[in-house]
Amino acid sequence: MALALRCFRHLPLLLYRSPFAMTRGLPQAPAGCSALLLDGCRQCVHQVLLTRQLATKKAKGKGQSQAKINVSATLVEDIINLEETNEDMQAVVEALKEDFSRNLSVRTSPGALDHLTVVTQEGKFPLNQLGQISQKSPQLIIVNMTNFPESTAAATKAIRDSGMNLNPEVDGTIIRVPVPKVTREHRESLAKLAKQSTNKSKEALRKVRSKSINQVKKFKSKVSEDTIWLLEKQIQQMADSTAAELDKLLAAKTKELLG
Repeated sequence: MALALRCFRHLPLLLYRSPFAMTRGLPQAPAGCSALLLDGCRQCVHQVLLTRQLATKKAKGKGQSQAKINVSATLVEDIINLEETNEDMQAVVEALKEDFSRNLSVRTSPGALDHLTVVTQEGKFPLNQLGQISQKSPQLIIVNMTNFPESTAAATKAIRDSGMNLNPEVDGTIIRVPVPKVTREHRESLAKLAKQSTNKSKEALRKVRSKSINQVKKFKSKVSEDTIWLLEKQIQQMADSTAAELDKLLAAKTKELLG
């Protein structure tokens, strides 16, 4: 890392002598310039030239775009683990996919109730750990709470508050859950829930981004401002790309729900 940072001081000379200079039309190094420096730092500078893609503009005003920043993870591993940051962001995407699949289906099925969280005096449990869930008919789901009768009221509340437009009916330790007809209002309600879930995911994504940027800023006194800028820029681009994935998931789910 230290070697890479020291080489930044010599970039003007090295740019003259590098393949980058040939492709960009830069003048060649003046006669008498030392080749020793170029040979000694060739590998390091080559890495820098490949990874340090500074922001550029295609045109003024509308139509502006920025080149993708791709800092080599090995050069900054002492500052931040970029792979871990990417994994944390992708975990947000996977969580939204699971939420859509588990909780936002046009037609309610027994599987949709499996992982509803039931809050009891002993703690929080998935509904399928407390009751036996089965489908009596296309219009009726049964939850048998015989094994944990004391949790019947809590399970009923969890089903009612699930956001799936369900109105459970209790008969002793048996919870009957009528399956609502698929109306336009029901579809629109599910689409709103999908939007809310996506917004929560974006908030989780912002927390990952902020945590990573704060980690980078801790090294302001130890590395160059340019390095800090590049890392912050790459983290922001990673977050923007992940947010775009979330928007695509929402668009696809909304289309599915509204038909």
